[in-house]
Amino acid sequence: MSYAAYKMMHWPTGIDYCAAGFITHSPAEAAAFSSLPPTISGPEVDVDSSAARAPQRVGPTPNLVVVAANVLEVYAVRTDAVMGAQDGGTSSLAAVLDGISGARLELVCYYRLHGNIESMAVLSDGTENTRDSIALAFKDAKVACLEFDDSINGLRTSSMHCFEGPDWLHLKRGRESFAFGPVIKADPQGRCGAALFYGLQMIILKAAQSFVGEDEPTRMLSSAAVRIDSSYVIDLRHLEMNHIKDFTFVHGYIEPVLVILHEQEPTWAGRISSKNQTCMISAFSISMSLKQHPMIWSSAKLPHDAYQLLAVPPPISGILVICANSIHYHSQSTSCSLALNSFSSQPDGSPETLKTSFHVELDAAKATWLSHDIVMFSSKNGEILLLTVVYDGRSVQRLDLMKSKASILSSGATTLGSSFFFLGSHLADSLLVQFSFGVPTSVLPDLADESADIEGDPPFAKRLKRIPSDVLQDVNSVEELSFHSNSVPNSLDSAQKISFVVRDALINVGPLKDFAYGLRTNSDPNAAGIAKQSNYELVCCSGHGKNGTLSALQQSIRPDLITEVELPSCTGIWTVYYKSSRGIITEDNEYHAYLIISLESRTMVLQTGDDLGEVTETVDYNVQASTIAAGNLFGRRRVIQVYAKGARVLDGSFMTQELNFTMHGSESSLTSEPLAAASASIADPYVLLKMVDGTVRLLVGDHSNCTISVNAPTVFASSSERISSCTLHHDRGPEPWLRKARTDAWLSTGIGEATDGNDGFSHDQSDIYCIICFESGKLEIFEVPSFKCVFSVEDFVSGSAILSDDLSHTKDAVIGVPDATTVSVKKEETNNIKIVELAMHRWSGQFSRPFLFGLLNDGTLLCYHAYCYDGSESNAQCAPSSPNGSSDIDNASDSRLRSLRFHRVSIDVSARDDISSFTRPRITIFNNVGGYEGLFLGGPRPTWVFVCRQRFRVHPQLCDGPIVAFTVLHNVNCCHGLIYVTSQGFLKICQLPSAYNYDNYWPVQKVPLHGTPHQVTYYAEQSLYSLIVSVPVVRPLTQVLSSMADQELGLHIESDFTVGDDLQKVYTVDEFEVRIMELEKPSGRWETRFTIPMQPFENALTVRIVTLQNTTTKENETLMAIGTAYVQGEDVAARGRVLLFSFSKTENSQNLFQVTEVYSKESKGAVSAVASLQGHLLIASGPKITLNKWTGSELTAVAFYDAPLHVVSLNIVKNFILFGDIHKSIYFLSWKEQGSQLSLLAKDFGSLESFATEFLIDGSTLSLVVSDSDKNLQIFYYAPKMVESWKGQKLLSRAEFHVGAHVSKLLRIQMLPTQGLVSEKTNRFALVFGTLDGGIGCIAPVDELTFRRLQSLQRKLVDAVPHVCGLNPRSFRHFKSNGKAHRPGPDNIIDFELLSHYEMLSLGEQLDIAQQIGTTRSQILSNFSDFLLSTSFL
Repeated sequence: MSYAAYKMMHWPTGIDYCAAGFITHSPAEAAAFSSLPPTISGPEVDVDSSAARAPQRVGPTPNLVVVAANVLEVYAVRTDAVMGAQDGGTSSLAAVLDGISGARLELVCYYRLHGNIESMAVLSDGTENTRDSIALAFKDAKVACLEFDDSINGLRTSSMHCFEGPDWLHLKRGRESFAFGPVIKADPQGRCGAALFYGLQMIILKAAQSFVGEDEPTRMLSSAAVRIDSSYVIDLRHLEMNHIKDFTFVHGYIEPVLVILHEQEPTWAGRISSKNQTCMISAFSISMSLKQHPMIWSSAKLPHDAYQLLAVPPPISGILVICANSIHYHSQSTSCSLALNSFSSQPDGSPETLKTSFHVELDAAKATWLSHDIVMFSSKNGEILLLTVVYDGRSVQRLDLMKSKASILSSGATTLGSSFFFLGSHLADSLLVQFSFGVPTSVLPDLADESADIEGDPPFAKRLKRIPSDVLQDVNSVEELSFHSNSVPNSLDSAQKISFVVRDALINVGPLKDFAYGLRTNSDPNAAGIAKQSNYELVCCSGHGKNGTLSALQQSIRPDLITEVELPSCTGIWTVYYKSSRGIITEDNEYHAYLIISLESRTMVLQTGDDLGEVTETVDYNVQASTIAAGNLFGRRRVIQVYAKGARVLDGSFMTQELNFTMHGSESSLTSEPLAAASASIADPYVLLKMVDGTVRLLVGDHSNCTISVNAPTVFASSSERISSCTLHHDRGPEPWLRKARTDAWLSTGIGEATDGNDGFSHDQSDIYCIICFESGKLEIFEVPSFKCVFSVEDFVSGSAILSDDLSHTKDAVIGVPDATTVSVKKEETNNIKIVELAMHRWSGQFSRPFLFGLLNDGTLLCYHAYCYDGSESNAQCAPSSPNGSSDIDNASDSRLRSLRFHRVSIDVSARDDISSFTRPRITIFNNVGGYEGLFLGGPRPTWVFVCRQRFRVHPQLCDGPIVAFTVLHNVNCCHGLIYVTSQGFLKICQLPSAYNYDNYWPVQKVPLHGTPHQVTYYAEQSLYSLIVSVPVVRPLTQVLSSMADQELGLHIESDFTVGDDLQKVYTVDEFEVRIMELEKPSGRWETRFTIPMQPFENALTVRIVTLQNTTTKENETLMAIGTAYVQGEDVAARGRVLLFSFSKTENSQNLFQVTEVYSKESKGAVSAVASLQGHLLIASGPKITLNKWTGSELTAVAFYDAPLHVVSLNIVKNFILFGDIHKSIYFLSWKEQGSQLSLLAKDFGSLESFATEFLIDGSTLSLVVSDSDKNLQIFYYAPKMVESWKGQKLLSRAEFHVGAHVSKLLRIQMLPTQGLVSEKTNRFALVFGTLDGGIGCIAPVDELTFRRLQSLQRKLVDAVPHVCGLNPRSFRHFKSNGKAHRPGPDNIIDFELLSHYEMLSLGEQLDIAQQIGTTRSQILSNFSDFLLSTSFL
């Protein structure tokens, strides 16, 4: 293998930073939006209807911006208000707080950047009608500002600032590596931002002043966002600073004031008793016009452990300095402090400081202001603390701290508006929490029986299913959610209560420390080929401390089978409802009545009652022909069946009407020959038919007598263009969405008020649109039934990024005439590309917007999300308002969906295959399968696309091969399930596995462990998982110290510790154990079968299943090997143990087994890695690697090798050994049986802190892969014949790559053969890796031809695609050596993160780029899909 490809398969989920800001709307727009409901009731509102006033009390809610490694996501908070107080039933379902019964995060936009975000700030000027911008800082010194652009409904880079390169070298002062990356903060009034680079260089970013004229319309003002127009550098060395810890802007000054926390002269742990007040704060007034920064006040003698500054909001103003053991308030006039524990120190002669009543440490706490005087801390052990700033006028009297609740270990906290906060976490699921001050107890009936902690147990999807909360046992001091501050000046209410309720959670599976590859519960032993992969899942160690979980991840969905029947030659299946009369059953929960199965020449009908029974003989369906479509009409009171020659309307099993399709409607029905229908689309009460000759017919239903009639739209009679596909879109709801996109929206609001008046849901209005795509690639949307064209796009096939109505927007761009040769080449390619299927749907949710899907005949799925943008004010005013417009065009343009636009959404669907124009429809939209909604894409690579939070979650289904038909089924035995027919002719009735959450990049099941998982291994014979778990336990300090020290020292310690209350001190230690867990087969629950505790202060470092050859019986034994180390401080020599355990079945019971210890021996160093090598056991203990043979009761050493420092990982292939050292990179050894010796073949001479190692196998070539602490990945090879390898001593570099995340585990999995690639190498392995950010990806070998082609494409794409934030993907993927000497290696890895942009380009650009690199678009796309097929593991 000389060439490799890198591909992310599961993007990072651990949230590093979170911030709140009005990104997509200004506060004024949000306030106008949220105060709409209460305007109905008059000004004199009585007390009972407090729910109607609720939206005002909640106030405008900003967007949430979260960052996970290199993924940037913007969410909107959507709240569900309680509709009046009609019944008490709502409150029993979910807690009602401030008139809100629920809230969730909905995705606005997300981007994967070519660079890790080091810091984020939101630039906001605090005024009502400007929007905020996002400022992001990247390594080494780059800042990019993003603002939301309505015209593309996404983020746009507004400015970029770079302080790198030769012009700015003087800023580094000769240093190469820096302790932390750039930090960026923003002024609260939005006048400027500040970024700290290279440790001591402060960059002031000056915001553009918005000069607003009086005559300017407010409309233009509302969309403006804060922008940066210039910047300058302040060198903080000139201000006598040398170690900066934090900085922030404070409130309450005319000019921006920057406060910097810095250490004058550093101290260290051994000197703290004599030198501990080393920090100080200095406040500088920033005058941007003069570029001066005079110091206005400062305060010295702050504790050495101060690490964070918080600006106190007005009216108090000032600054809080957060230290590990104390909190200090400082302003220009007053100061006060609060000691948190007995370690806090005071300067001599200072007044006595207040102490808290409890002991707490605040290092590494995250803070956010809930109100102007209450700040919430999320501490390092997951407790929530509330600090009140008690003030009188402008002088602060004291600080009050109290414990509130236990929550997750967070990496960031931010307040969203006046009633929500978000806890972002790197180690657990991130939570959206609603809080409220002083809620009367009557509103919270069920918060008393909630667990008294804020844990991740929000309603799960829609199934209100509780995931067990990680309750922390030792928070016993607080029972109630109240928060007493016994001061009168602050609040009238002396015992102010804050109540919390968790509203939503974002799933996180990071940090992935280790994973194992094991079988699923519902695996199929007979599967082969690619379907076999969906037998497996990845069981991962994720989380930390009390948030530690075992996460089971799978890339493909394998539904739980309920029953299967053989059913050859099926062409389609449908389920329909039937209501004889309007039942009491609600819409959502109604059972299906009939299952219609279409075969090649006939149709079967089954009743879906308690069991499926065939009723084909007794119903009036046309069972002699195959069905094209079936569905419900007239509010589910009738069923329509469409077949090639006609259609039937049925009431239950009786036919009420039959129609036959003819050539031209009813003019000459006798002479015209019948015409066959090719496809149909049903939207109550219309059915749209596409005929075989490419024309369309519309069947119009009549509600009063439930009949239908044929209508041939005259619009298409004149045009000779053939229609390639068409569909109907039913836009219904309290306010149909597409009406908002009209210019005359205010005219058409009252129409269609009572469409379904007699059906009991009169408030729903519905519009129906017909979407048609012609063979030329043009897309048009028509109103039904008038067939007035309301939207048209010339070239829909090409898949451009934004679609807008061609008639409403006059195209300004003048298109140059390209030369004729390229046109002809491109014409040939584009002419054979057609849209074979269209769908448009709007899923549930008050704020959801429609999606438009188009399936091309080469298997590409184009997907668009609709949005409104009224960019045409100029030509809107001059449109004629007369009802009978002078010209046809003017009249048409008046009622068009002028402000409707679509933006393209990327969707990773890998079905690359040619689809003929007359195939079965593939897209099936579902509204409830197991509580989820979305669409199912059939065909050779079936794929589920779930719509969660308005974003797509794409999960393939590989287990049954191609799927020809799919439908949903909801009846007694199959609740919200599904039916599909495979191409082998099996009909399967299934349900989605309910244990998994599908709102993630991969479906995931999280099992709480209440401890930190460290390593997991899979024992295949009995399908058991052994994992190392450490649980934090609180111990008295005396016990800890006596057992840590050696025996003779123990006596002295006892005598020292008789003073005072030191005996009561406690210390938290981690206790280790090895748990053996099993996934129970039918139920899918995880059970702990056996626990092996470790001794006190013994850490288990590794657990592996090893196969050893017993030298006495000459048989192979499978044992579990555990390597441990005693951690007893630096005074005691390190020791460790090797433990071997055997598994044996017990005789009497069926599946229980016995775990017995067969061997235990202490060794001199920490046993950090074990592996089995040809029946021998290889042990890395301390700096020595020994090879041992197993006699059945003893391990005897046969060979050894001295490693440099400490072995991190061991890998074995045949008789080759690869190990990674903690500082000295990798070593490559071989084991020779005859001389029984371990000999060094080669090593890497560089210094490298290795994280994980593994072999990469490509046919007969062996490569060695290592990941390191600087987030790089390197591939080495052993070539003793090459000159530069120094006669084989040195490993040569084959490729190097910057991943951008710490790769903690590499796993070798055999690649799957693909039909496109006839490769002689069947023995190809890819490496699946997991990162500490929660990402999963793979490194896979590729052959040279593909590599050269894709590498040249990659080089083109660096310039051809506008990258978000202007980041350069090539510089991001360069090996980062962090200042250490490194010789650059070859660039032999292709990056699929960059190549994935190719599919999102428009068709013309794709053909251009392919032609420039001398290949074709189809060749590139088939390379993509081959790679995806060969790496579709799990």
